[in-house]
Amino acid sequence: MKFSILLVCCIALVSSNSYSQGKPIPDSVVDSKEKHLKNITQLTFGGENAEAYLSFDEKQLIYQAHTGEDACDQIYSMNIDGTNKKLVSTGKGRTTCAYFLPNKSIIYASTHEAAAECPAKPDMSKGYVWPLYGSYEIYSAKPNGKDVKKIISSTGYDAEATVSPTGDKIIFTSTRDGDIDLYSCDLNGKNIKRLTNKLGYDGGAFFSFDGKQIVYRASHPTGKDSVEYVSLLGQGLIRPRQLEIYVMDADGNNVKQLTNNGKANFAPFFHPDGKRVIFSSNMDDPKGRNFDLYMINTDGTGLERITYFGGFDGFPMFTRNGKKLVFCSNRNNANPGDTNVFICDWVE
Repeated sequence: MKFSILLVCCIALVSSNSYSQGKPIPDSVVDSKEKHLKNITQLTFGGENAEAYLSFDEKQLIYQAHTGEDACDQIYSMNIDGTNKKLVSTGKGRTTCAYFLPNKSIIYASTHEAAAECPAKPDMSKGYVWPLYGSYEIYSAKPNGKDVKKIISSTGYDAEATVSPTGDKIIFTSTRDGDIDLYSCDLNGKNIKRLTNKLGYDGGAFFSFDGKQIVYRASHPTGKDSVEYVSLLGQGLIRPRQLEIYVMDADGNNVKQLTNNGKANFAPFFHPDGKRVIFSSNMDDPKGRNFDLYMINTDGTGLERITYFGGFDGFPMFTRNGKKLVFCSNRNNANPGDTNVFICDWVE
């Protein structure tokens, strides 16, 4: 798995899976140390499927997917049991970071207005860099993908949008003010407010279930790293460095750093109790290739490893009652490199 895809939320479903609905995975795939996960069911079967997020009524999931090296991610929805998979984005350009609105409409970022083709990949002569496509804008659409409307746009990158569980605010990542920062706005894209101001990348944010807190990932370079950061940002690029997990109030105040391990920590999500955060990290792999799920208290204490699979586990999301966990993983693959969507019972 390419971690570049992870940062900008760009991994993802094939429109024709091998199974029409979820299938429990064999016990042999589950490590005995994964004591919090029970009755794991696989919902997709092939390609790259990721960032699967629940609707407000928790009857559907929306996610991004593609199959093949040169394919662009598109947005799909499915029922919570894996049935009724359907394309809900335009099928043009590259899409990322989809989420449901309270009325079952959807939002996602897309480059389709700039071009029907996939945007060009970055020039790797610059080393290992990730693109921040300025052609990404954020759109809303009906649940079936129709009536597409642009609701958030700027001359730069606008993506990584999620919706507060209280149903009143969107948080998203943008370069509109010259850096990579977090912004909140109303569901129609109005009343945009900048929430972060420190030099560096701030993104991948989610609200707590009560809407009072925000958890996100961030990288704040200093010294010569900050000079390189600014130079690359001017070219629409970012070089991956350490990502740490932070929490703050919904208005951007009281910022607290939860992790400080110098590794790639991302995809944080609040437990419904508002006191814990689950996230993905490569902190226990010296080579930095294996990502597992971890839990940490919002005061930075109580770090606990949740998964032990020898590949990628990420993009966790709890149901409102905390009894189910949705996540994406390389486990139980039919083909090397596949990433699929799973749901399981959460055991305290």
